[in-house]
Order: sequence, then C-alpha cells, then structure tokens
Amino acid sequence: MPSFKIDTSTAVVFVATAPTPKMKNKRTGEIAVDSETGANMMTVGLLVSDEGEGNLYQVAVPQTGVPEGLAPGMPVSVVGLKARDWENEFNGEKRHGIAFRAAALAAGA
Repeated sequence: MPSFKIDTSTAVVFVATAPTPKMKNKRTGEIAVDSETGANMMTVGLLVSDEGEGNLYQVAVPQTGVPEGLAPGMPVSVVGLKARDWENEFNGEKRHGIAFRAAALAAGA
C-alpha cells in the first residue's frame, strides 16, 4: 500500500510515551525488524500539536533513529514521518487503521 509524507515543520512535537520494542508477534515475543536496515523497530508515543489541535500517535522508528535517554515530555523533531493505511483480519473480524513510521527522531525542537 502507498504511504504518504506528513509535514511536521509547523508542529510542536513531544514524547508522550517512552520508546518500547515494536512487537511483530506478541505471543512469541518476536520484535519487528526494519526490512531496509535490519535494525529492531521501536514504538514511541508522540503528541503532535499543530494549528490549535493536538493528537497522540504511536510511531514506529528504527532503533538506530531513537536518541538515547528519550523520555516523556521531551520535545523532539521527527524525520521522515509517513502514514500508511492497513487492513487485516483478526479472528474473523476485519480491522483497519493508519500506521505511522518515521526514519528518526531528534531530541530538542
């Protein structure tokens, strides 16, 4: 499925939840891996505020693009943020949503 670039140049972005490993399979504990670099993937909660509206997004980022010491409340800038829609069937039930992915995060804004 195609992905779409998201412009965060006018947004204020804060870490909402600390980085955690992105699970590929929660039952087995298998961690998702970036297909391009082979780096483990992390999930970071980001609060993005722009044009008077704030939203919380769970963003996947390669571990190599997550700065050390990233903690809730820290301002960050987002490099290469993209959105992609997805649809799967779980236990006979169709689910859909939007997945967010960034190339990297940089501490400070």
